[in-house]
Amino acid sequence: MWTGIALVVCGLACFAIDRRAVHAFHAAVGRPLERVLHGATDWAKGSHWMLAATITFVAVRLVEWRSGPGPLLNLAADTSLAFLASLALASLILHTTKIMLGRRRPRDELELDLYGFRPFAFDLRSDSFPSGHALTIFCVAVVLSAAVPHLTILWFAIAIFLALTRALLNSHFLSDVLVGAGTALITTREVLIYFFPALARPWF
Repeated sequence: MWTGIALVVCGLACFAIDRRAVHAFHAAVGRPLERVLHGATDWAKGSHWMLAATITFVAVRLVEWRSGPGPLLNLAADTSLAFLASLALASLILHTTKIMLGRRRPRDELELDLYGFRPFAFDLRSDSFPSGHALTIFCVAVVLSAAVPHLTILWFAIAIFLALTRALLNSHFLSDVLVGAGTALITTREVLIYFFPALARPWF
């Protein structure tokens, strides 16, 4: 909870340096690194993880229907459902915020020298804040840490890397990434505690 709040606060503070950070990342990331980052960044895409969670849940239920329930099958089903529920709640917050604020993307800053917010513009090009990729992959990290806690460091290391690819590729401002990640931590924690208590960990 407190880590999520800290990330949101840090993200809001990053508004002061966002424009400078965009130009710094643009100058620092060369073609070879950019190709690597482009190859990695889609692993944080929400549709991929939603599909994986849905397939896992359906497959588990089919196996249970044929072979009967088991602790690992129950864990897999609960983990899949917990992720889908967490992503649904977090995405509701995310898209509401995107529509309300209408933040321009970093490419507008780099290519057109345009920066700022267009509240309620309903323009898909003005949907930078917060980052959906960062939100998704941090939802994944929290849920997987609940399901397989001995790999918590790995899950969050992957989440941090994939979230940062969004800023390094100038797909999002740094504040977009931090607020997206913080929102995911807070909402996923609440979903697990209230709806999937078997998955909730004491350190939540």
